Amino acid sequence: MIHATLQVRRWGNSLGVVLPRDILMEENVGEKDMVDIVIVKKKKSSGFGMCKGALPYFEDEDEHPDIS
Repeated sequence: MIHATLQVRRWGNSLGVVLPRDILMEENVGEKDMVDIVIVKKKKSSGFGMCKGALPYFEDEDEHPDIS
């Protein structure tokens, strides 16, 4: 079993994905072969507000003084 993250694209009135050649070669998949596909939608994350509710950041005091 191979795992790949692929982007869904529009083709006319349909949606589809392109299977990368290296995966097809590794699994020996050819034209008109039947395959099972499990679809798991990933959440889009912008990163904005990811730390919402987190405590403020305070830098710890240096435990070891700088010896020069």
